[in-house]
Amino acid sequence: MRSLPLALLALLFVSASARAQWNPATGQWGKVDPADLRVMTYNIEDAICSSNAKVEGQNDWCAIARLVAAFKPDILILEECGDNSGQGTGSGVDSVATLTNVINLFLHGGTDTYNGNTPITSWVQKYAPGFDMPYIFVSSSTDGFNRNAMLSRFPFTDLNGDGNSTMSNIPNVTATGYSTGGDGGIRGFMFCEFDLPNATYLGNLVVGGAHLKAGSLTSDQAARVKAAQNVAYVVRHWWNGDGGSVPDPFNKIADSPVATNVLDANTPVVLGGDWNEDEVANGAFRGPADWLTQALVVGGTNDGTDRDGTDMTLDPALNFFTGSDASHSSGKKYDYIGFQDSIATMRLATIFISGSTPSAAQPPEVIGFTGGTSSVTSTASDHRPVFVDLRLPIVDCNMNGIADTTDIALGSSLDTNLNQIPDECECFMSNYCVLSPNSVGAGAVISGSGSLSIAQNSFSLGASGLPFSTLGLFFYSQTQAQIPFGNGTRCIGGAIVRLPIVGASPFGLVSFPLNFNSLVAPGIIGPGQDWHFQYWFRDAQGGGSNFNLTDGLRVRFCP
Repeated sequence: MRSLPLALLALLFVSASARAQWNPATGQWGKVDPADLRVMTYNIEDAICSSNAKVEGQNDWCAIARLVAAFKPDILILEECGDNSGQGTGSGVDSVATLTNVINLFLHGGTDTYNGNTPITSWVQKYAPGFDMPYIFVSSSTDGFNRNAMLSRFPFTDLNGDGNSTMSNIPNVTATGYSTGGDGGIRGFMFCEFDLPNATYLGNLVVGGAHLKAGSLTSDQAARVKAAQNVAYVVRHWWNGDGGSVPDPFNKIADSPVATNVLDANTPVVLGGDWNEDEVANGAFRGPADWLTQALVVGGTNDGTDRDGTDMTLDPALNFFTGSDASHSSGKKYDYIGFQDSIATMRLATIFISGSTPSAAQPPEVIGFTGGTSSVTSTASDHRPVFVDLRLPIVDCNMNGIADTTDIALGSSLDTNLNQIPDECECFMSNYCVLSPNSVGAGAVISGSGSLSIAQNSFSLGASGLPFSTLGLFFYSQTQAQIPFGNGTRCIGGAIVRLPIVGASPFGLVSFPLNFNSLVAPGIIGPGQDWHFQYWFRDAQGGGSNFNLTDGLRVRFCP
């Protein structure tokens, strides 16, 4: 469950109109399905800091703004932020408040109060006006040089009952089992809990991100692994309760306030960041990516960091055009995304390198970059953006494999009342038209009972207030009317379908089970369709035409 074949990058389960959003060969880098969740990790090498020039041109600020605008992540994990010294334009690391403001300027533009109140001429929404990530978390953990940050389209929310929706580092872990104890390392391992839209998703989301310790010394490797072991323990035992319903069942995690619940079965944990180790090139040594996604037992079934105790999946991201897995200019893969594949499945994953991208395939947002589109990623950072599109559990009332909100957005489902529920999924029935007095009272009333689901096939028509023990029949169509007919009013027009004759009881009641499987054209009833029913009956005591009708019944059936 850890790695995925390239065949899974195929575009599945969506209509042709949605599929056109992902076609890199023609410069389309959007999501296959709007309901897919795009998580991107990017070490930006100090570009976003208060002292940097925030201007159009061949510079890292502008290059990164264009790349973020091009790929429009739902969740963006940023490493190496706020380092003015590293950028060479100032000194020290930005405070949390300052960096939060700088990121807002990066997204929305404005006046650069950190550089003489000059106008900002390069920002994300300049290149992607309809795109925004208004929810920003800046980690308070720092190594004295830079910070990590996480940006999102979705708001933060507390998911495990500890009163927190964000944290700069995991709670301290007491040494136990494979966890050697401690926290998430030198720069912290930040986590954010997100409230996803209920109309689209069945669950929510937790994302963790980190910039683990750099360096090739044995002590550097040990520090990365130690942090990864602690984080793996927290994911398995704190958020997922070690497979049970109680967080931290062995009381090894020093959380305060204490978490009161584990994540629900539809809420995955996703991990990303610059983990500073190429785990293909490091030989037999198990690095942080291995530990974060597999914990102690590789291929195990009860200690892994997936919710079900198996291993998470680690992204197989490659450059779309070269097949390279290098996320760093050195040719190494340092940047990763792992996810709980028992909940989330991967749609696609890629590493973008503008210098390896043909001109026709460049995203529109990078076209016009000073110095040429091929230089965008090399100007931006020594790392490349890595992103994964995930399919989360979706609200799919019509069971077509596509989120209801996507169906509505593409026009394949109607939403006439604008409540984000496809019309075909909203079952209802209501009486309409007029009552017609008959020989036994003020008028006979039609009704329905049972399930309005086509699949359930348990819907029955009924009528009450009928002359005792008389014959009649139900009929129906998709058209309403109001036309005098016999001693009453015909409430149905168009192509009328008649059902078999039935007789009223001695109490003036009648019922008829409607078997959807036995209906024939033009009376075949499908989900999402509106049909109108009425009952015709003989009424010899009523005089006149000696027959009458009930009022009408409008029914919308659902799957």
